[in-house]
Amino acid sequence: MKLLLVEDSVRLQESLSRALRNSGHVLDVIGDGDRGLAAALARDYDALILDLLLPGRDGMSVLHELRARGRDTHVLILTACDALDDRVRGLRGGADDYMVKPFELDELLARVEALGRRTQGHKSPRIAIADLVIDTTAKTVVRAGEAIALTAREYRLLECLARRREHPVPREELEQHLYDQESQVWSNAVDSAVCALRAKIDRGRARHLIHTRRGLGYSLDDGDSTPPR
Repeated sequence: MKLLLVEDSVRLQESLSRALRNSGHVLDVIGDGDRGLAAALARDYDALILDLLLPGRDGMSVLHELRARGRDTHVLILTACDALDDRVRGLRGGADDYMVKPFELDELLARVEALGRRTQGHKSPRIAIADLVIDTTAKTVVRAGEAIALTAREYRLLECLARRREHPVPREELEQHLYDQESQVWSNAVDSAVCALRAKIDRGRARHLIHTRRGLGYSLDDGDSTPPR
């Protein structure tokens, strides 16, 4: 998933960045509320992990402004405030989940994954398309009973297409989900990534699942068994 972390603690930035990226997520990290709000408005994120006590604009102000502008990005609040009133205020203010510091990394990862499933309308961690099964928790891919080894980037691309199954995903959106804001991205990077993924998912099979939708992007579906040209 494409995530934004807005957190001013350098130590927490480092530990969360390492855990989230090791779990296969693409992550942008910002340390103050003003730049965090600007980033959340400028790009489409699957989820926002938001500290409440931030330099500049505080986390609740960021959340209120996002909701006032009609942005429905799922938000997980991180805070040292553990009073019931604080939790209720955060949830009623538009947050989707709330975690009190200190917390266990494994629990945060599980909650982030749950937000991702909610974003795409999937309650189960397993996505099945024809004979392809993707486990978004274990990050495993099986086709016709055969395990397929993917790189972290190939897996992110496949999951992004799978969560939007049967709908074309524009190259620009795929690029945002594959690379963070500091990456240098070549003009044909997405096309090359799709080509590499096709070689593992579709090559040698009668039914092709990854399709080029000219002028629209790429889609993952079982509605066309014709090999891509």
